[in-house]
Amino acid sequence: MVGVSITGTGVFTPSQSISNDELVAAFNTYVDLWNAENARAIESGLAEAKQYSSTEFIVSASGIESRYVLDKAGVLDPSRMYPNLPARADDEPGYMAEIGLDAAQKALSDAGRSASDVDAVICAASNLERAYPAVAVEIQQLLGAGGFAFDMNVACSSATFGIQAAADMIRAGSIRSALVINPEICSAHLEWRDRDCHFIFGDVATATLLERDEGLNGSHYKVLSTRCATLFSNNIRNNDGFLRRTHDKMGDHRDMQFMQNGRKVFKEVLPLVSAHIADHLADEGVAATDLRRLWLHQANKTMNDYIGKKVLGRQPEPMEQPNILQDYANTSSAGSMIAFSKYSDDLTPGDKGLICSFGAGYSVGSVIVERG
Repeated sequence: MVGVSITGTGVFTPSQSISNDELVAAFNTYVDLWNAENARAIESGLAEAKQYSSTEFIVSASGIESRYVLDKAGVLDPSRMYPNLPARADDEPGYMAEIGLDAAQKALSDAGRSASDVDAVICAASNLERAYPAVAVEIQQLLGAGGFAFDMNVACSSATFGIQAAADMIRAGSIRSALVINPEICSAHLEWRDRDCHFIFGDVATATLLERDEGLNGSHYKVLSTRCATLFSNNIRNNDGFLRRTHDKMGDHRDMQFMQNGRKVFKEVLPLVSAHIADHLADEGVAATDLRRLWLHQANKTMNDYIGKKVLGRQPEPMEQPNILQDYANTSSAGSMIAFSKYSDDLTPGDKGLICSFGAGYSVGSVIVERG
């Protein structure tokens, strides 16, 4: 069976960022407005006063210090607190296609390839801009690639699931190469007015080029093995779907956006992911001591530290398990691929590593790679 390698990656990073201090100032002003508007209900016991957030709380809860967004002004407007992303005309590129295209072009440049070398485009993301036509097909057209394209959604595991799908098609011989693109506009489905989660997400797009492992001369990572698993849970959920355009005043219909039962997620996901990785490594005959690097889903520093220690059997050394969430926050499916793209060039031929993502579903995907 033919081998598969990752030959290029690309990251689109928005030009606008929001620090914790900026976000907290806007959120706390919103709290004051809401509490004033609902003073009578609060006084009579019909409503609870909203509580302030703080930079210290955010860092302690997540390890996040800032996040990139497509629209900073809308998020930081206390009377609005969601991005202003006006609907585009049907003949204009969509937001996800636009940022996905940027990441795809960077991945092709990284690999020394052109759009004509691409046989398939997979747009894998936690939320999609529309139901149809597929965002992937739009990116395919903008890129000038041939072959075929389709969308897929496995929430925060979309990138690793997309890599497995692409690798399987390449190994089967139906295609020679594929771009897996993860445009994540998380700011549009986050409730920025909820203290428990208002700091979690950021926007970004990543792209990964996979090719047949034949005659590759440039830098590449051999895909040794992939594994995916799902287990249904309501503990991370988004009932609204796609990218939200409008908000109801002061937080109505809160249940229609990103929701998370954080304690249950910690309790259930951490052992699930740790066992998944351990079983994957064991079945492939790869010892934890063989791993030079872990590129984990960037959701929460505490979760990553736990998983890294569980997998390696010790506290990871600096750079063995790089985190990027302090700068990017949680970018859903793109997080592990940002970490891979930014922290993989220093490894040498023969070095092994593991890409892993996990999230709503529950879902978990792992990819064992080796520097070629």
